[in-house]
Amino acid sequence: MDVRDSNTGANQAEGQGQEPPKEKKKLNALNVVSTKEHRGFGAGSIDLNNLSSVIIDGDEAYIDLGAIHAKSKIEKGIKFSMNKDDVPNGRKCWIVWVYVGRNEEGPYYAGLTACEMLVDTEARRGWKILADHVNKMDYAMKHRVMAEGLNDGEKTALKQVLVQHNAEWWDKSGEALKNALV
Repeated sequence: MDVRDSNTGANQAEGQGQEPPKEKKKLNALNVVSTKEHRGFGAGSIDLNNLSSVIIDGDEAYIDLGAIHAKSKIEKGIKFSMNKDDVPNGRKCWIVWVYVGRNEEGPYYAGLTACEMLVDTEARRGWKILADHVNKMDYAMKHRVMAEGLNDGEKTALKQVLVQHNAEWWDKSGEALKNALV
């Protein structure tokens, strides 16, 4: 006798009503192109857990992790262009990527890179070079220090935020990073 599932009409005589095994759901991750052999899904994905962003707007500096996905307080509602001429009344602001490394002494500020942008809040327009922001984010993760362009007031504000956030990490940071903010 042939037994069929009333819902699907499938024949259950051979499989005795067993369902086929379900496939595991794969998680999406950002993969880095590498010359090394690929070892499965998600291999070589970037870990942004130790990356932070500090916004410098005039003489004010504050941590805003939204910048990692271009959703910081200062970027929300702003249409960005790659042409500086599109933002004639823009004020200079900075996103500073800060990477926290770890050594035998513990965590420390390992990398720091500054990216310029112009923002005209009233006109809801801005200027930034996305490729520069992405490259400098990568440089910070590679423990590079690039604070060129920051004026003395901006450097002081940035140093203040880092020290206030974690003075112990500041103390353990390398001389190159400390000297860049003098």
